[in-house]
Amino acid sequence: MKTEIFTFCDFAQENGGKLTIVGTFDTIIARNFPCVHPQLSVVIRLRFDLWEFANHRFRIETRDLDGEMSMDAIGGAIEVKGVGNATAVSHLVFSISNLQFKSNGVVNFTLYVDEKELTSIPLYIRKG
Repeated sequence: MKTEIFTFCDFAQENGGKLTIVGTFDTIIARNFPCVHPQLSVVIRLRFDLWEFANHRFRIETRDLDGEMSMDAIGGAIEVKGVGNATAVSHLVFSISNLQFKSNGVVNFTLYVDEKELTSIPLYIRKG
């Protein structure tokens, strides 16, 4: 399996196999701390090879540089089915509201599939 997209954005939706992503970013600028970011979306597109068509469990964890979780883990199942091609894609789209940050720094979002770490991306939090 390969991660084709893993990003933060202002808005995302999956409709009929098509993925729409608007306003991708990796940095949030806050005036003061602690702060609350009203809403962001996390978008993931995974590509599976033919021999990987099956049910898979996923989990997304968020940790700051001190190892503290910024929010509860997001988890669930992915059912991967083919449509006659040698590969298949699955889209995961999550909206997160009122995400709180104590101070500036970085929060890593790490994706696990079937209990194995697949990839991670940073979300930078800066004062501006």
